[in-house]
Amino acid sequence: MKNVEELVIQALKLAARNEQMKHTVQQSAELYPLLWKAAKRYVTGEKRQEALRIAQDFISKDYQTSLEFIGENTKDVAECQKAKEELLQLIEDTGALSFNQTVSFDLSHIGLSVNANLAYTHLQELAEKAQQYGISLMISMEESSKTSSIIEVYKKIAMQYPNIGITLQAHLYRTEEDIQQLTQYPGRIRLVKGAFQESDDIALTRSRKLNERYLHFVEQLIEAKHPISIATHDKALILEMEKRQYFQQPNVEIEMLYGVQPALLQQLKKNGYPCRVYLTYGTEWFLYLCHRIAEYPENLYLAVTDIINPSILENSEDY
Repeated sequence: MKNVEELVIQALKLAARNEQMKHTVQQSAELYPLLWKAAKRYVTGEKRQEALRIAQDFISKDYQTSLEFIGENTKDVAECQKAKEELLQLIEDTGALSFNQTVSFDLSHIGLSVNANLAYTHLQELAEKAQQYGISLMISMEESSKTSSIIEVYKKIAMQYPNIGITLQAHLYRTEEDIQQLTQYPGRIRLVKGAFQESDDIALTRSRKLNERYLHFVEQLIEAKHPISIATHDKALILEMEKRQYFQQPNVEIEMLYGVQPALLQQLKKNGYPCRVYLTYGTEWFLYLCHRIAEYPENLYLAVTDIINPSILENSEDY
């Protein structure tokens, strides 16, 4: 029988994928501002300028940044076009801030939910602009039902644009084979545990076995001398990787989400390791908030605190 924590995680992940619930929150004059108080711990703001201001602060402290305009599963062509235009402007503005930063996005935000050709065409435009401004692109990973399509689009373009990277989820059984294939491409691999609710025949649950699998994949990428972003907030896992001296390898960087474990990332930076902060903005934050709480159920207490008695949020001043 599942314990309470597992039930909470499952419920939050299901809520994140519930389009009706998401629509209700976004349209509600009462719920939206209430939940936004909790989301602000993890989201820089609803406007690009807010994200850029915080990014500039991190860059001044010698962090690298990855900025994302939140959105996914966009099924209207005109809305996909709008998302692409916003990302083009984000690339330009980020490039004006600093060289060697990253812009991240879901392919389903720029056309994959319509068809793969639309996503590919928009991705080409983004890649061209990113090359002009010295910016890297990072394709996020989505539900397992989209994994094959995402990887196919990536493979189609990656050799032409080595500034494009891709995210892989360690919990998916297929990732072992995907890593073997994708190390043949030049783009950085961002390795996450995996936040989406998947069936047991497709993915591992959070467990010691998943941690061992994560370490195995990191070691594979290091030995292949392939660029990797180690994207996890699991302190025990991070300490083990530090013990194994993974962070001292020239092809490795550490990446953490804004508002999650800031003190830990600050310590890693003080230890001399390359650190990147993942910054999100936009109005489509409902799924993102649910996932942040689901990753660490104790974050639910922080969310309740932020809603009832908004505190000084964990922000760039804590890094």
